[in-house]
Amino acid sequence: MSECAGQYERVCKGEFSAIHAKLDRLDEAIRGNSKPGIQLRLDRLEAAEAVRSKLLWIIAGSVVSLAIAAVWKLVIGG
Repeated sequence: MSECAGQYERVCKGEFSAIHAKLDRLDEAIRGNSKPGIQLRLDRLEAAEAVRSKLLWIIAGSVVSLAIAAVWKLVIGG
């Protein structure tokens, strides 16, 4: 049994500590630690994309409406 404990102290303890530190850094990057994390930043990007998409459709609709009105004015002459 002491051979297993010795192997744990020699090999496993350091490796587990390194893995634990990496997991802590990943968790902090995803959730953020009193600063925006990846999850919050992704939510903000998705919200900005939704707004941008709606704005693009509004602009496209306005341009098409203006073009049709200009053509109508040329055809009718009014």
